[in-house]
Amino acid sequence: MQPFVIPLNGLTQGGNQFDWHADGTFFGNFDNSEILSAELDAEMYVEKASRYIGVDCHLSGWVKVLCDRCLEDLQLPVDTGFKLSVKYGDKASAADAGDREIVMVPEGESDLDLSQIVYDYVCTSLPMRRVHPDGECNPETLKYLSSEADPAEDPAPATENPFAALKDLLK
Repeated sequence: MQPFVIPLNGLTQGGNQFDWHADGTFFGNFDNSEILSAELDAEMYVEKASRYIGVDCHLSGWVKVLCDRCLEDLQLPVDTGFKLSVKYGDKASAADAGDREIVMVPEGESDLDLSQIVYDYVCTSLPMRRVHPDGECNPETLKYLSSEADPAEDPAPATENPFAALKDLLK
């Protein structure tokens, strides 16, 4: 994995800044990742006070995925972030949540690995439908997706409604 690990024991009291970079290698470490390549910058501000650790992260850059329409590479911008509250122990109370997501760390843990969290936030920031803007899809592929069907191959006329017979049952 790439560096998204915060050394909890080595953090100084107050603010700590971490700047990391993720590329296609990072996303390749996750099974079934839809992300083919990437260039992402992660800026993390970590605040430590006694037993409280707060993490504010901003992720920006781009990722490359397959277009849902033509299956060619599609580059999408990423601009997302998250706020975490790191707690030691097994259970979090709902009152502790506030506007931050709570991450529980076992007592005595020396590192906080944010790799899975970074991966999840990038994936959820992507649109559900990933397609090129109009006119940018592969024209060869679009020929096969044309909605204009050959009338000789159409077995039923478009005006025939399969539910028309059900109307007669109501009379």
